[in-house]
Amino acid sequence: MTALLRALGFLVRLLGFALAGGAALAAALAQGGRVSDRLDVLTHFAPIWLSLGIAGLIVWVIGGGRSLLRLTPIAAAVAVLGSGALMLPELTRAKGEPAPTAGESLKLVQFNLWEDNSDPEASARWVLDEDPDIITMVEGYEITGGVARMLRARYPYAVTCADPQPCSTMILSKRPPIWKHGLSTAVSPAMLSAARARFAGAKGPFEVIAIHYTWPIPAGPQQQQGKRLLKVLQTVDRDNAIIGGDFNSTPWSFSLRRQDAAFGMERRTRGQATWPAAPITRYQIRPPFPLLAIDQVYAGKAWKTVSVKRGPRLGSDHYPIVVVLKR
Repeated sequence: MTALLRALGFLVRLLGFALAGGAALAAALAQGGRVSDRLDVLTHFAPIWLSLGIAGLIVWVIGGGRSLLRLTPIAAAVAVLGSGALMLPELTRAKGEPAPTAGESLKLVQFNLWEDNSDPEASARWVLDEDPDIITMVEGYEITGGVARMLRARYPYAVTCADPQPCSTMILSKRPPIWKHGLSTAVSPAMLSAARARFAGAKGPFEVIAIHYTWPIPAGPQQQQGKRLLKVLQTVDRDNAIIGGDFNSTPWSFSLRRQDAAFGMERRTRGQATWPAAPITRYQIRPPFPLLAIDQVYAGKAWKTVSVKRGPRLGSDHYPIVVVLKR
């Protein structure tokens, strides 16, 4: 019996080492994202590496591990420190200036509806309850049940990424745009799943861009999209502009940090995880909370942040983001 318990304890400690060791390796390799877009893919999962490092240490202790000089505690420390180094700049990022008490307010919802949305009616009802001024919508396919159509009575103006043709990335608004343009391959050399709209405002015109980036895997195409969007921004009054979209990129990544610096606009989302909201894997596992902060909202320096919050779990695989700005 004693031999069996020892063997079981060894297997438990081995599992703990596997968890902590794997997390440590991933967190260490992720540091290479500074120079390699391929290694930068690992940075997006920094919270997972941190959690696995801690979990590995706990499992190792349960299995009878005691000395902190063993490989498992060292690996756990590497995982925690490496992941923490990736996440700390975002978590300690300075907040912008406080919003003025008076001025022009704007409420924006960023929402990836998901082409397999299980309850488009609930998504539309939630948007109507929030009553934003502008919606940057991603994956607004007809298969979702035509959420844009359900919202048309209150949001009669739509600009799509292939405007005037239908396209899945769009801007919905209560007020008419004074200028609009799609940025998809069909209508623009920018070749982006993005839409632009300029609106008149109490303090002058401002531009809104809705965009959807590709996945960070394989490395390269997403970074090229960022460069093409930067060219578009060179024609925009960035001080008064707003960008909302699914960037498929987290704030722990070096790619998004470089983009933040290049855009010259403050990212108002601050590590709010938005994916997944729907069951994942073939076993339909529903995570209790989102893991990846991939939906982002930027705004120029004329806009001050009043509030940023994550919306509820709806029929999409993304949680929506609600941002209130004032200038």
